[in-house]
Amino acid sequence: MTFSRAEYAARLEGVRAAMAEAELDALVVADPSNMHWLTGYDGWSFYVPQAAIVTGAGEPLLWLRPMDAPGAYLTAWIGRESVLTYSEELIQNPPRHAFDSLAADLAAHGLAAGRIGVEMDNYYFSAAAFEALKRGLPEARFADATGLVNWRRIVKSPAEIALMRKAGEITASMHRAVREGMAEGRPKHELVAEVQRAAVLGAPGAFGDYAAIQPIAPSGVEASASHITWNDRPMARGEATYFEISGCHRRYHCPVSRTYHLGEPPSILRRAEAAVIRALEDAMAAAKPGALCEDVAREVYASLARAGFEKASRTGYSIGLSYPPDWGERTMSLRIGDRTELKENMCLHLMPGLWTPEWGVAITESFVVTPQGGERLADIPQEIFVAA
Repeated sequence: MTFSRAEYAARLEGVRAAMAEAELDALVVADPSNMHWLTGYDGWSFYVPQAAIVTGAGEPLLWLRPMDAPGAYLTAWIGRESVLTYSEELIQNPPRHAFDSLAADLAAHGLAAGRIGVEMDNYYFSAAAFEALKRGLPEARFADATGLVNWRRIVKSPAEIALMRKAGEITASMHRAVREGMAEGRPKHELVAEVQRAAVLGAPGAFGDYAAIQPIAPSGVEASASHITWNDRPMARGEATYFEISGCHRRYHCPVSRTYHLGEPPSILRRAEAAVIRALEDAMAAAKPGALCEDVAREVYASLARAGFEKASRTGYSIGLSYPPDWGERTMSLRIGDRTELKENMCLHLMPGLWTPEWGVAITESFVVTPQGGERLADIPQEIFVAA
């Protein structure tokens, strides 16, 4: 197991306390990140229906496709008797739906008329799945429990932070691959291949897992778009490229963005570079326990404004354990109006990047909240790297 039984027990206790507050008899968890956090189950099986079920007592249940049950036996801390499966005939075979089977299993566990929480606003829980549950449990009452588990995850344990620091070492190795491999005329996909190689090779004592997001790597005018991946276009002199990438170790992430330039950058990019680095410093200094998310965001916006720049989007979010398609925890954001109070050992990705219709500069940091302010989780030079 990645974590101790005691840590898993504490997680389950926290979730059950939140369930009691919400007056839930059971919780159906379809988000694979939340499933993993609760049970340890790890597998590329989130493209088919699956769930963890938490009730008021006992081990969580895992409800999986039959061929994924052995993966649960190998990775989850729960006993084999807590792993449920459904018929293979229910895989992508409409109008039948696998959640019809889950409804029957919930009824068999005494929940036919219970109050059941479901993650309504989640990548992995579909409208068809919800309709199947309602059809199969007509006397049950359903409540939106989106984020219930996510919010229990935001303060990291020392063991979790250790994994994120290892992910940060991998991220540093990936950025080192960019610095060493960037060259005029080289097709970008070749450079990305070197980055991906570094991601999988990992760092001393830490293998590289697959990240929840693939490398973001736009160049030139492409960099005006925030989430362009890569292509085969040769890298050109006079163009900036930014890489938003993350190492991943045992599903924990440490995303960091850096900007690269072939030849000396123009003065506007140097101005943006200085402004973004100063905004990082100001925000990290403010990121202490007791500060609000919006307090940290204001530091970013005010710092950029003093340098003559304006940023409209949010400037950070909570990170940690995740599966595709997102390495964020989908809880707190660094933006005006988010009054979530920072606590020691929360981890966030701080993103004071600047984008215009012509160019983009991204220099970001993943950090852990400490009494002294934000502490970087990866050691990577912040300045624009200039390739000859």
